[in-house]
Amino acid sequence: MEFIKKLQDLDRRWIYLIIALAITIPLLIPFNAPTYTTGPTETLYQMVDSYENREDRAILICFAHDASTMAELYPMEVAILRHCFERKVKVFTLTFLPTAAPLVNYAIDMVKSEYPDVQSGVDYINIGYKPAALYLPIVVGMGDGIAEAVKTDAEGRKLETLPMMKGLNNYNELRLVIETSGASYAMGWVTWARSRFGVNVAAGVTAVMAADAYPYLQTGQLSGMLSGMKGAAEYEYLTDVFAAYQSPDYPNGRPFSKELLKDQDVIDSIDISKDWDPETKTGIMYKWKTARLGMNAQSVAHMVIFLFILIGNIGYFAERYQQNKAKK
Repeated sequence: MEFIKKLQDLDRRWIYLIIALAITIPLLIPFNAPTYTTGPTETLYQMVDSYENREDRAILICFAHDASTMAELYPMEVAILRHCFERKVKVFTLTFLPTAAPLVNYAIDMVKSEYPDVQSGVDYINIGYKPAALYLPIVVGMGDGIAEAVKTDAEGRKLETLPMMKGLNNYNELRLVIETSGASYAMGWVTWARSRFGVNVAAGVTAVMAADAYPYLQTGQLSGMLSGMKGAAEYEYLTDVFAAYQSPDYPNGRPFSKELLKDQDVIDSIDISKDWDPETKTGIMYKWKTARLGMNAQSVAHMVIFLFILIGNIGYFAERYQQNKAKK
């Protein structure tokens, strides 16, 4: 009882220090915690993967957030862009928020730095920032013609003149829209693009918004979803296991397989604790594992908080027991 009483009276500053260490140490000393992928993430990955090397297919990533939710959403965007560049999937990027425009450029530049053969206007088109007043004309207008709804890209070039637009006319070819957002979970695209043109819509949302989005996922209005940092970590993992894998048998990466995700040799080969060695080309670059490192820290911090809650409840009921016993 004396020990429990001391824990109950522990200065809260020690608690803050322990939680800070629980978050910091896993970030400084990475470990290879298992990453279990979920159905919504796997579905989205396979849909993007199915457009590999197709001239008549493309996806659109709509950045609908600012820096306040960057920790959860930015790793998703980087992982999806990396997947597209690995698999030669054509991709558009777009935002209706002025504060998100730098994030679009930042994500593209980060991923493109490792893919020197990827060219703007050929493999991807950054539409950039468009005013929110044009949201509906653009979303609906793309159903008639992408180059008509959006005349120019972020560099001021006319879309109709860019090589990537060959074979891409409207939503018949632009078959998937992914919106990463901390609030709207892609409902505008569901309401206007999916209901009218049958476009597949997926969402990347912060963890607190996932519960609101699940009903739309269950009804099929959302074709896939990445939920918080966990969803980003899952997509990073799938990209490493399949799209980024290279061997004589699979020079362009492995096809998706549920069985491979359970293979211990495959799991061991994706060791995020190893730093990237450019000479041997082993390990994983930091930029490709930020969500998984974040999940390590998040998991440890949650376990520490759970332990504090457990100890606090034990101390509370033990103290109540002693008080009731003393009254008798």
